[in-house]
Amino acid sequence: MTDIYRVDVEITAPVYDTEVTSRVADAIVNIFPNADLEEGFGEISASAHSMDHFSELLHRQEILDTARGEFFGSREGDTFSFALKKQAAFEDRVNFSVGEPDELGEIAVRVRVEEPTLEEYVDHIAPPTEDGRPIDP
Repeated sequence: MTDIYRVDVEITAPVYDTEVTSRVADAIVNIFPNADLEEGFGEISASAHSMDHFSELLHRQEILDTARGEFFGSREGDTFSFALKKQAAFEDRVNFSVGEPDELGEIAVRVRVEEPTLEEYVDHIAPPTEDGRPIDP
């Protein structure tokens, strides 16, 4: 595939007094290994320009339809956002945080797509499925 994707991924996660900062950082890096992290007071923020590993995790866990629902359900123009549970991320798993906020806080992710369209990018990282299998273009 020779498509070029231009995306900005902004990631933030609170670090509570009861948590070890490096473990929260590890949770982020497990899901977004190419992210550049910055530690602030009570928070870690990060930025990335790729969601390839995240996409691999979605495929491996077979949760593409769930991911697409989260992405399109939060869409605002060329941006979509979602929240992940920290504990699952620390274990290198994607678990979307929906409903009640997690007591440890969540990893908040905001994705802005410049190229291609948001729909095309979502199709790239979480392709549509049929009978649980990705549909080949």
